[in-house]
This record gives sequence, structure tokens and C-alpha cells, in this order.
Amino acid sequence: MIEYVTPGNIDDRILTRAAAVLSEGGLVALPSDTTWITACSFHSREGIRRLRRLSGERDERHFTLLCSDISQFGEFCSLDNSRFRVIKRLAPGPYVFILKTLGGTGKALGLRRPELGVRIPNHTVPLAVIKAGGAPLYSITAKQSMRSGDTDEFRRHEPKGDGEETEFLRIPEEDLFESAWELEGIDDLDLILDGGEDLSRTFSTILDMTGDEIRVLRRGAGPWPA
Repeated sequence: MIEYVTPGNIDDRILTRAAAVLSEGGLVALPSDTTWITACSFHSREGIRRLRRLSGERDERHFTLLCSDISQFGEFCSLDNSRFRVIKRLAPGPYVFILKTLGGTGKALGLRRPELGVRIPNHTVPLAVIKAGGAPLYSITAKQSMRSGDTDEFRRHEPKGDGEETEFLRIPEEDLFESAWELEGIDDLDLILDGGEDLSRTFSTILDMTGDEIRVLRRGAGPWPA
């Protein structure tokens, strides 16, 4: 299930296999510039269904669309000049940008809100997989609780308080992974791409850009204001 890759020189055969797994509705674990992520293809209804079932999350704000460049954002979300300038300054990097969705994006992902978190990770492995598959990845943070299948705790999460940040988006650091071999306990994963590095148990910063002012939903590795 684990494929070992060199982040700066990934074997094309491994990328082809990852793209095939994703196109067939599979789930792939990938390193990022923060922590490990679990992802499926944006174009796979089966992959999206499996990802949601594995995660146990009901709130789609836990999920992020991973893209390889800003131009892909415009295919799925509303992006004016002011928002474009902010994103261009921060991406790629440890930021998730919440934007209003366009057209059939919400229907394709089964979203209840007309908004979507998008991100360009500053890591060669997910970027290479996106390009190999020709489509963005729908993703969620990989969690220790996925190993046992016990997601009840996370199904019970609800927004807490009316402060600036939405604390229910902050997963306990001890529930994150450092090394690829730890993810082998997640039975529903079809492939793990291991770049040979231990990842820090850190989060991305989530910026809500759906209103007139940018609002911080979660503070993470990316500083804000930046």
C-alpha cells in the first residue's frame, strides 16, 4: 500500500498508479506542507462518498479542494481581483481559502453551503498527483481516529462560541500523524505516498473570504495578517 517517492523526482510510474487509483474511486494519503492528508479525485463520486464515510465529518468545512494553481480556483469558486491578490501573495502555502462556489461545484460535491475551502499546498507530492490525474483533489486531514474506525467523537463536533475563530475546526494535535507507516492502520486507504519525511503536527490557517472582510476560522502554520 505504501509507495516510496523522492519528492523532487517522483517516478512517473508511481504518479500513473496514483492517478488510476483516484480515478477508480480510491483514497490516497499524501504528505503536505503541514500534516498528512487523505484525498480522492474531485471527479469521483465514489471517492467522495468513501472519503466522507472514512472521515465521519458532517460539516464540509473540514474538507478542502487541493489545486495545483490559482487558475483552478476560478473553475470552482468566485474569485475577484482583491481576493486573487491576497491568495497570490499567500499561495502556495499553509492556507485554506473559503470562497463562494460557482455553478455545479456545490452539486458535484454535495455541499449544503454555497462555499468551498481551496488550497495550493507547498509540497511537490500532492501537486504532482493533481497534475498527473488532471483534476483537483478533495481532501481532509488524516486522523488517528480513522485507524480504528471510531469517528463518533468527530461526528459530535459542533461550533463552539461566537468568537473570531471556529474552534471545532481545530483537531487535537495528538490525533495527527507524523510518519507514513502510521497510516497503514487506516484500512480504507488504497495508497500511501511516502516521501521519507516525518511531518509536523501542524494545521493550515483557514481564511473565510466569503464576506466583505477576511475572517480567521482557524489559526495555523500560516500567519495572519501576513
